[in-house]
Amino acid sequence: MDQKRILIIDDEATFTRMVRINLEQTKRYVVREENRAPHALTTAHEFKPDLILLDVIMPGVDGGELASRIKADSLLKEVPVIFLTATVSKREAAEGVFTGGYLFLPKPVGLKNLVECMENVLAAKKHEHDPAEVKKPAS
Repeated sequence: MDQKRILIIDDEATFTRMVRINLEQTKRYVVREENRAPHALTTAHEFKPDLILLDVIMPGVDGGELASRIKADSLLKEVPVIFLTATVSKREAAEGVFTGGYLFLPKPVGLKNLVECMENVLAAKKHEHDPAEVKKPAS
């Protein structure tokens, strides 16, 4: 089975570790954590992720700015980004909140919903669909 490479960028080390462990237990993903937003682009260049899970509020560089840098980077611009954030409510997420074409999932997110969303985004990328067309998991 072809494992997908997932990069989690979030300043909360406990959160990234928990997500990494849960995703790796599915045997579908190789996961790397980056807890320092200013180092995220370097880590992404080294790791070459298939998908990035990104927090919005982080010290140093916020997620919106980091997402803009990712999309402006010639090596990373095709990598889909999903925001995982406590700043979006479950209701807003259920209504399909997208900013700048990015999908938002509220923290805490269940593993089943996270994996379903990731798989939908990866499938859309494979078939060259707009991320805004991705089917959101039921909350």
